[in-house]
Amino acid sequence: MQGMAGTDRLRQITDAVREAGHAGVAELAALTGASEMTIRRDLDALAAQGVVERYRGGARSLLLRGEEPPFALRARDGLEAKRRIAAEAAALIADGESIVLDSGTTCLEVARALAHRRLTVAPLSLHAVNALTGAPAITLLVPGGRPRPGELALTGPLTEASLSALRFDTAVIGCCGLAAADGLTAHDLDDAAVKRAAMASARRVIAVTESAKLSRTALAFVAPVAALHAVVTDTGVPAEAAAALVAAGVTVRAA
Repeated sequence: MQGMAGTDRLRQITDAVREAGHAGVAELAALTGASEMTIRRDLDALAAQGVVERYRGGARSLLLRGEEPPFALRARDGLEAKRRIAAEAAALIADGESIVLDSGTTCLEVARALAHRRLTVAPLSLHAVNALTGAPAITLLVPGGRPRPGELALTGPLTEASLSALRFDTAVIGCCGLAAADGLTAHDLDDAAVKRAAMASARRVIAVTESAKLSRTALAFVAPVAALHAVVTDTGVPAEAAAALVAAGVTVRAA
C-alpha cells in the first residue's frame, strides 16, 4: 500500500500528466525527486486504476482536464486534512439531528466522524453507507438511485425523488470547486443535480472541502455561495478566497 509520501507523489504525477497530456519517466522523476524505477511503478499503479496509459518511457493521461482522478486515488490524498475537516464539521452537528451526507472522499471522512453519534443520516454514497452500517446510535436511511461506478455515489431520478420526500436539519455537501463568483460546482451533471436536491431538502447547508478547491471552478453549477451557511476547509485556505466567502455571508472554518 502507498504511504503518505507515495500518495502525494501519485497525485503530483496524475496532475502533471493530465495537464500536459503525457510525460516521460525521466521528466516525472525530476519533478518528484523519486527514482525512475519508482516512477515506473507509480505509472503502472495509475495505469491499473485507469488514470494513465503507459507507453515505453512514459505515459499519457486518460483523464480530461475537467475530470477528477478515481475515488481510490483521491481517498488517500490529503487524508489527515480531510479528517480534520470532518471533525470540525461533526462539531457543528448536534446529537439528534437528521443529516443528508453527500458523496465524495471528504464526506466519507465525515461519515466516519459521525459514526459514534446519535443521529439520523441519509448517505448519498455506498462508501458512506458501509461506513455507517452497524453504528449503534445511527438511524440509517438509504436513498434509492444508481451508484456511479467507482464513486458509488447515488444519482438519478430515484435519488432525487427520495430526497424530495424528506426534510433534514443539515446537508453536508462536498464539491469539486467553490468560488464566490462561480458558486459551488461539480464535475458531473448528475452529481450536481443530486447536490441541489440534497441542499433543497435541508434547513442548513455545510460545505466541506479541501482548500485547494476554493480556487477551482468545475463544469456543472450547483448553487451560489449564498445558499451555504458554512464552509469547513483546511488551514491552507487563501485569505482572499475566505474573505470573499465571508463577504457573501458564509461562515468559514479552517481545521
